[in-house]
Amino acid sequence: MALNPPFSSTRAPHHMVASADQLATQAGMTMLAMGGNAVDAAIATNAAIAVTAPHLCGMGGDLFALVHHHGEVHCLNASGRAGSGADPAVLRAEGHRVMPFRHDVRTVTMPGCVDGWVALHERFATLPLSALLAPAIHLAETGFPASPLLVGSLAMLDAPGRSALRELATQALRPGARVRRPGVGRALRAVADGGRSGHYEGAFGRGLLGLGGGWFTEADLATRQAEWVTPLRAHAWDVDLWTVPPNSQGYLTLASAAVADGLDLPPDPDDERWAHLLIEAAKVAGSDRPRVLHDHADGDALLQAVAARAHLVDRDRSSALAGRSGDGDTTYLCATSGDDTGGGGPRMGVSLIQSNASGFGSWVVEPSTGINLHNRGLGFSLEEGHPAELRPGARPPHTLSPALATRGTDLAAVFGTMGGDGQPQILLQLAARLFHHGQSPAAAIQAGRWVLRGPATGFDTWTAAEGPTVAVEGNAPAEWATALAARGHRTATAPAFDSGFGHAHAIVRDVEGFWSGAADPRARVGSVAGG
Repeated sequence: MALNPPFSSTRAPHHMVASADQLATQAGMTMLAMGGNAVDAAIATNAAIAVTAPHLCGMGGDLFALVHHHGEVHCLNASGRAGSGADPAVLRAEGHRVMPFRHDVRTVTMPGCVDGWVALHERFATLPLSALLAPAIHLAETGFPASPLLVGSLAMLDAPGRSALRELATQALRPGARVRRPGVGRALRAVADGGRSGHYEGAFGRGLLGLGGGWFTEADLATRQAEWVTPLRAHAWDVDLWTVPPNSQGYLTLASAAVADGLDLPPDPDDERWAHLLIEAAKVAGSDRPRVLHDHADGDALLQAVAARAHLVDRDRSSALAGRSGDGDTTYLCATSGDDTGGGGPRMGVSLIQSNASGFGSWVVEPSTGINLHNRGLGFSLEEGHPAELRPGARPPHTLSPALATRGTDLAAVFGTMGGDGQPQILLQLAARLFHHGQSPAAAIQAGRWVLRGPATGFDTWTAAEGPTVAVEGNAPAEWATALAARGHRTATAPAFDSGFGHAHAIVRDVEGFWSGAADPRARVGSVAGG
């Protein structure tokens, strides 16, 4: 087993930011140094990483956020809706049984990222939007060093994908190469100057209309994608866990944690039985996800349904229940501000996730800005009459699921991960380590993981006839793979600290009242910083 990286949790008294890119973390810290709060820091961090990590996120994707402020948890759903021209019958007539995955604008839903920034800014931020976007604009216009994961992701493009993403493909030829994105810089300036209208009714919006060929309308562009909704909550391991309700799959994190809280988890999380029981809790929670998750689903009812079948957990053997997971490309970030003394203002925490869905998304690019568009529409069903069937104005079932924990009205932690459909499983493991075993953020994040995976795209495990494979990370305990196989799990191994096991970050409030956080080494250039 590979050695764990020698790092410990970062601690700070006043504020903290963690993200998958150190340049983005610096942008957030700059806002805190200017007197901003955690929301200011989160917006600036997200805008910066939207520039530097287009293989993970960007202005052509969606956003979800949880904000803890004055003892309350607020939830923002900034996931986009299908265009007014969406017609599943047309796709079925062409022979599609599932949504197109790439090279097809019809898998693009209206990107909600910028609407999310604007909604967060209007409600909670203290600094001007132009100040929050300034670091990102500077990176886009003057250039940033290509990360190893960006270079590696570009190498996996096919010929049409490289042609569409040629601005990136011709610059990010090696780690450290300078990459400039002037079109993204112009798009950011349009938001800084004109808010949402500068983006959706400006060059980006006009380009999207042209690409859509009737799939989108001007009315779609004028419709705000961001909506404040009631967060979903469940109790486990002496904390309240919070996430985004449907259309997000976040209920799976809460439901599986509640199931696992009722199991006799071994005291040592390196025990293979620990992994087995959490895998079974995740399978019990997710077994019916394809049938029940849609944009009008009742999150509380879904939690109750999982609780009613908790007895199906097989404590000794792999069950026949299905479960879905897989790779995905997303970015998660978190930020906190304030302290017990009041010197840093009232305590605030932000758990924010933003995504293209899979890699660079649809591999379709808005031409005037060079912004690559997500393929979040892949979550829709093309089955006639299905509750998640593609329809105009609908939001697709969504993998994005940020998490937050409280004790009473006090913020206990903000945490989350990228990882596509595997996000709830990774978060389940983090929550168990943080709250049941009391591990530090660094120990919990650097620990080896398992994740359920499908056989092909990474978004197909719910429907695959052979069921999921348990992928075991190379830095997990050596006996996990063989012992899980002996219990009947189909297993596969992967390299240590593999990016396919998520880029998780966490900030917790420790017993001394300090912020304690860690960023995931799997992101290669991630960082956490505090002050």
